[in-house]
Amino acid sequence: MKKDKTPLLLRFVRWFFPLLEKTVPFLAHRYFIKIFFTPLKYKTREKELVLENKSQKFSVLASGKRIQCYSWGRGPVILLIHGWAGRATQFRKFIEAFTALGYRVVGFDGPAHGKSEGTKTNIDEFYEALKSIYKVTGEPVAIICHSFGGSAALFAAKEGLTVRKLINIASPTIGDEIINTYLRAINGSQATGEFFKRYVRKQTGKTFDDYTSLNFIRHIKQDISLLLVHDQDDKEVYLKHAEALKEAYPSATLLVTKGLGHTRILKDETVVANCVTFVREGRLK
Repeated sequence: MKKDKTPLLLRFVRWFFPLLEKTVPFLAHRYFIKIFFTPLKYKTREKELVLENKSQKFSVLASGKRIQCYSWGRGPVILLIHGWAGRATQFRKFIEAFTALGYRVVGFDGPAHGKSEGTKTNIDEFYEALKSIYKVTGEPVAIICHSFGGSAALFAAKEGLTVRKLINIASPTIGDEIINTYLRAINGSQATGEFFKRYVRKQTGKTFDDYTSLNFIRHIKQDISLLLVHDQDDKEVYLKHAEALKEAYPSATLLVTKGLGHTRILKDETVVANCVTFVREGRLK
């Protein structure tokens, strides 16, 4: 039997949250807000630790938090942005491939992720971290992102940070579907999702959709060479996210895989090879 690697806390929340919704919905709604902005931390795999130890480490300050950064190799900079509850070394296959070709690969643990400071974070803090990293490394020749990292990159581009080539892997774009992903993860109901959307509107004066990639990409004032990589069997972020972004930004290239899911896609040699080709040639063969 396959071992359940779900963190114990998340397994407890999946059991407890529906009960809380039924008995004290107000507390459930408030707890959902906390969950939404508080990433879980997963154990780092041994192969990733080996790679981390081979890196040159540095840190930057962003939003009052120390952000742990890593650098491998020398040459033109490739910047990596991990997903929610992720870490830089999840891009192990990409790091090995690009450094072998003469690139410097830079990754970081986002605010409240990995070995960076903080317990809660948001897309604004990721943007501040990116600005601080740019000051150290200069503009990258390409940015490769996974999941939430893709949204962070597009938000940064909308805010004026230069993004020349961008590869978004398994990245969410549709507001309601992003909220639904969280609800599925904790067995929450649509009532909680509607509360959360009202909360965002009240706190920011904007809708939750204003904080999605579909909105960001419509307001970007720079030309981006964009590759979207998505697996049709991704059960966390459905393929329709990438298809919607492709429709909103027709010049993007969409590469659809099968059988890789949401995270195993980062380890697939064909995916890595296609990303290398896109960075070096600006297109897929």
